[in-house]
Amino acid sequence: MDDIYAIIPVSKFSNAKTRLSPFLNLKERENLLKAMLKDVTSTLNEYVDKIIIISADKDVLDYAKTLGAISIVENDESNLNLALIQAMDWAKDKVAKVIISPSDLPLISRSGLDSLINKDCKNYDFIIVPSKGGGTNGLIIKPLAIKMEFGENSYKKHLKQACLNNLNFKIHDSFFMSLDVNITEDLGEIMLHGEGSQTQKYLKSLNIVVKPIHGAERLKVTRGD
Repeated sequence: MDDIYAIIPVSKFSNAKTRLSPFLNLKERENLLKAMLKDVTSTLNEYVDKIIIISADKDVLDYAKTLGAISIVENDESNLNLALIQAMDWAKDKVAKVIISPSDLPLISRSGLDSLINKDCKNYDFIIVPSKGGGTNGLIIKPLAIKMEFGENSYKKHLKQACLNNLNFKIHDSFFMSLDVNITEDLGEIMLHGEGSQTQKYLKSLNIVVKPIHGAERLKVTRGD
């Protein structure tokens, strides 16, 4: 049994990217999440056997089906770690490993997934992708091999779990996969680096404009006329 499934947890569309408000209204944030989810699933489809999207939101699960993903109704919408355990429990007898990915990684296609899944996955028990803020933007593990520690400082917590369970591990440090979308500057990175992605295409439709600046922030992101 060498199959690998991707697991993508997705919150309610109505809760999509609230930190981007009021730069983007609710409908725009929902469409942004849909575009990012399309980028993530279309990329992962090239490397995994199946994709699982777990959510408590019926609209999300209906959208998951249009992407060709397996949809699982989340039992406890208040706890990401429990949702991941639920999805892994469903998959544990079907696969050798799972890759856990957030839904908001629009640059994932440039992150070196080919080598990561087709080569490194066979040589390591545990592969982790850090986010730029100390979180975890990817895990490749045997289902239920470690305790899920998503939340504040999850990167270090997950590494600790790998050590506690005597798993040989690899850290996959990727700029493109470290970029999850939370603030307007992240949208600027997509405009600069996301050529060909559905997410950049959508942002262009909103007339998003980005300019490099020298100051507290690297990029100035505005909306054109």
